[in-house]
Amino acid sequence: MAGPGGGPSRRSHTKSRKGCKTCKKRHIRCDEAYPQCRNCTKHQVRCDYMQNAATEANSPESPQQPNLLLTPETESMVDTWQQSGSFPFPELPVFPQPQWHEYSKIDLRLIHHVSSISSSMSHIGSDRLTTWTEHMPKFLSLAASHPFVMHAILSCSASHLAWLSQSSETKSLAFQHGGTALKGLHEAIGSFSKANSDAILATSLLLSWQATDWQAVPTRGWASLMTGTKTIVAHMQPWRHESMFASHIMEQGLTAPQAFPNATGYQVTQESRREQQATLQHIAHSLQRIRSYLAGHEQGLLWIDRLRDYIERLRTSNPAQTSEEQFGQLYTLRKWLFWVPVYLLQSQGRGVHVLLVLAYFYATALALEPMYPEIGSAFCANMASPPLEEILRIVSAMQSTSSFSQDLQGIALIMEMPREMATIFRSRLEWNRQQVETEQRQSAHNSPCGLQTLDLNFEAFNYGNFGSLSPAFAPSPQGFGPNPVVAAPRSPFLEVPKPQMGIEDYEIHTGGSAYGTPARSPSFPPQRYSMHEDTEHGEAPLAP
Repeated sequence: MAGPGGGPSRRSHTKSRKGCKTCKKRHIRCDEAYPQCRNCTKHQVRCDYMQNAATEANSPESPQQPNLLLTPETESMVDTWQQSGSFPFPELPVFPQPQWHEYSKIDLRLIHHVSSISSSMSHIGSDRLTTWTEHMPKFLSLAASHPFVMHAILSCSASHLAWLSQSSETKSLAFQHGGTALKGLHEAIGSFSKANSDAILATSLLLSWQATDWQAVPTRGWASLMTGTKTIVAHMQPWRHESMFASHIMEQGLTAPQAFPNATGYQVTQESRREQQATLQHIAHSLQRIRSYLAGHEQGLLWIDRLRDYIERLRTSNPAQTSEEQFGQLYTLRKWLFWVPVYLLQSQGRGVHVLLVLAYFYATALALEPMYPEIGSAFCANMASPPLEEILRIVSAMQSTSSFSQDLQGIALIMEMPREMATIFRSRLEWNRQQVETEQRQSAHNSPCGLQTLDLNFEAFNYGNFGSLSPAFAPSPQGFGPNPVVAAPRSPFLEVPKPQMGIEDYEIHTGGSAYGTPARSPSFPPQRYSMHEDTEHGEAPLAP
């Protein structure tokens, strides 16, 4: 049929009136993707679909609401926060603060989750005794002007809550935020400058902390993220001391770009294996000695026994040779370093017995570092060193007081092994820094691993399934070594420990997570030990 004036008729189309408000204001077609349309995702702006998701989440009839573990007290606090725009944790130094009115109730709940943990550590003066809580206010400050940082925070929080609640809807929420954070990071790297370098570094750190795989998919595993993080730090050298993370950079030893090329591995000689066995025996003996000082402290004994069992697994396993094997063997210890300190400090306070347990966890990471030359320092030891130094400082100050009892004096003396490990690691770190000083100056101008390391291909990126970057859902690692083993379940997150778990729980399990079968490292013989912790051992101790 001819149109007006005799010309061809216009092609008919169905006009949608259900698009998001942001697309309507911009006069562009909305694809109505839920819970956030792709236009809003692309431009890193708020989509009112997320607000609708928050409304639906309050409906008890909705079968697809994310489980955010909202208690009445927490929900009331979040509601007040949303109405007033006043941050409920004024003790946390978040400056400038994000515009809280712009965030949905779901977003605020996710921010509340990680902020409450940081606040509780700050309240008891223990934020420097953990590996991450003191950095959260800095992340939130950067998120005020860099949305991709906030998405990385939201992804981390949602992934943790997904593991706690075993909710696939919360898992999807974590995936969505993680994908947006990655895209924002990719675009920010394209315009890298002094102004956005802290935000890029913060997001890289957050995503690397969440990574649970070595390199399951190119650019998504811990190796790529850490290589990119080191490269970013190298490019920040001219203004490093002006960075919000200047002390963190120094403490963590992130001094120069590093690739992890050792795919085929290296030969472990008999001499080096004997040295490794001697190290493991020394750790095991030290852990046995401190048990008598923890009498009556059930949780402390539980975790020391778990650490001893872990060391025994290492002792009876084939030595890790490739970078991926080293990653697999250290993964369990790394997740403990994230969450055991938080759990014990929240539930038991910062008494000297808790400090003793934490000191041995951190010291174990330092002692194991030479056994894992490819990743040991960057993966565990660097994050364990600062809180261990703080514990040793506190114990030393306690010893100088007149009220220091004979009992406490004995505990201070048993700190010999942590002191030894801290001293050795400090010397080794200083030597390494001297060795790379020249490379550090050159790396910002002629790096073998440039910023393209994080130049992710988002054309082929699937926002619904980005695997290893979610700490809640880790795919099974590859088998390796001369004697292949069947992968047994591995906990999918750098997870909160279960208070009810004892050594008797280390049995063979065939069940898996409610949404997948995350596998532990195949380095450890499954017939001896299982680390399945997803659903069977009681409730997680951290309050949501």
